[in-house]
Amino acid sequence: MRVLTETSSSVRLDVEVKLRAGKSRVLGVKGERLSVALAAAPVDGAANQELLETLAEHFGVPRRQLRILLGAKSRRKVVEIDGLSAEEVRARLGVP
Repeated sequence: MRVLTETSSSVRLDVEVKLRAGKSRVLGVKGERLSVALAAAPVDGAANQELLETLAEHFGVPRRQLRILLGAKSRRKVVEIDGLSAEEVRARLGVP
């Protein structure tokens, strides 16, 4: 599964966001990316903040454990989550 890469202390996720959705939520793995719907518009970083908050809630970690490494101005991003293993992320995504 290419959607995630594990480092020694974190997991990196390839994410694709869908903006201006009715509700912010994790949609699941689509191809080689995690698909996330966001209610926010891409104005003044609001969508990026909402993405991090949505992922933090989904994975059950504090917001401070997540950061966008690549793609801050793109629909495709790489998000890093500290403190979780690849197995924990897969389990919370419901994928093998």
